[in-house]
Amino acid sequence: MTAPISERLEDADAARESGRRKMDWAAQHMPICDALASEFEAEQPFEGERIGMAMHVEAKTAILAEILAAGGAEVAITGCNPLSTHDDVSAALDAVSGVTSYAERGVDDDEYYAAIEAVIDHEPTITVDDGMDLVAAIHEDYPELIDTIVGGAEETTTGVHRLRAMDEDGQLDYPVFAVNDTPMKRLFDNVHGTGESSLASIAMTTNLSWAGKTVVVAGYGHCGKGVAKKASGQNADVVVTEVEPRRALEAHMEGYDVLPMLEAAAEGDVFITTTGNRDVIVEEHFERMQDGVLLANAGHFDVEIDLDALSDLAVDSYEARDGVQAYEMADGRRLNVLAEGRLVNLATPIALGHPVEVMDQSFGIQAVVVRELVENGDAYEAGVHDVPDRLDKEVAEIKLDAEGVEFDGLTETQAEYMDSWQHGTCEVSNEVRNLESERGA
Repeated sequence: MTAPISERLEDADAARESGRRKMDWAAQHMPICDALASEFEAEQPFEGERIGMAMHVEAKTAILAEILAAGGAEVAITGCNPLSTHDDVSAALDAVSGVTSYAERGVDDDEYYAAIEAVIDHEPTITVDDGMDLVAAIHEDYPELIDTIVGGAEETTTGVHRLRAMDEDGQLDYPVFAVNDTPMKRLFDNVHGTGESSLASIAMTTNLSWAGKTVVVAGYGHCGKGVAKKASGQNADVVVTEVEPRRALEAHMEGYDVLPMLEAAAEGDVFITTTGNRDVIVEEHFERMQDGVLLANAGHFDVEIDLDALSDLAVDSYEARDGVQAYEMADGRRLNVLAEGRLVNLATPIALGHPVEVMDQSFGIQAVVVRELVENGDAYEAGVHDVPDRLDKEVAEIKLDAEGVEFDGLTETQAEYMDSWQHGTCEVSNEVRNLESERGA
């Protein structure tokens, strides 16, 4: 049976002190979570609830778990990636009243799933997931718990794709909110968060510049757009590869070169996958790449770059830098893989994940969605649900208020105009109508 992280560390006290310092720094820059924490502490909306979480356990995620516990929940959490946990943060979180953390960095596959089962042993009534491994494990191995689960929330693109496929197959047996797809998450976390954190992590891990390099971005969804935009902003030449014609056209119209991966493979200095799909970069691409390329994945799972094929091609493999594995080809070329092909913004040795302010918005959405499940869970049938627009706007308004930004509202006349179908091309004022009516009389 998997023990909490505090029982597995040699110096848990030192780890907790370090992790708490990271959490306190993040909390200073998370006004949305701070506002919601005050609400939750006062109203205790989650009293009696057991919240199971499988997420990237680092400082910002820890703040989310902490405010859910502050609202009365019993929280059990583990990682959603074997390399993304910060052990000191996990230990600090494990010391928070109402929270048990099983997350540890560097676990093998068996240990990873054992920690998920440890979370499930708490018999959660609500799930908060990043990648859908927790939801899948419950449905596959613990279906007897489903009747007592109010619902769940899914953080990321890959998880939502899996959930929708599960829903279409009629296999999703409780309601789950697609947090990833709501504007306050998608337009900021996926674009700015992924773009900034991926490039920062690659630069810090390699100590190399972006200027003048050709960066190949695989996939032009919201994450790919963010990576392309930020790379271009750091004076890199950007090439986009796509399988969806409208996104390929969009990338072309926004000024990027669009090529098939087979052609881009010969041109790129850095390759960043953002598709959420498998086998994006494979053997035929490796054979065309130039010496010294960097290969990084900013999608969710480590299947976008075919590392088995790369290993088979290599005559030697060694750690070139912390977090960088070099694969030497028979002709002397070296292809460098970052973070074992896992999420580069979270799995390199010095990765910090998305900027704090960005995750404040995403985790604000998670928090209000959990509140919605507790307050109105009976209104949602099993399946994938969009986040109600009123919740998305609530989080945006908290953020604007914290930033001191004022914005307009609709007048009653404007609101009536927008809600009516009766306004045509030629508008006639009420005064004119009344005058014509009087003349007719």
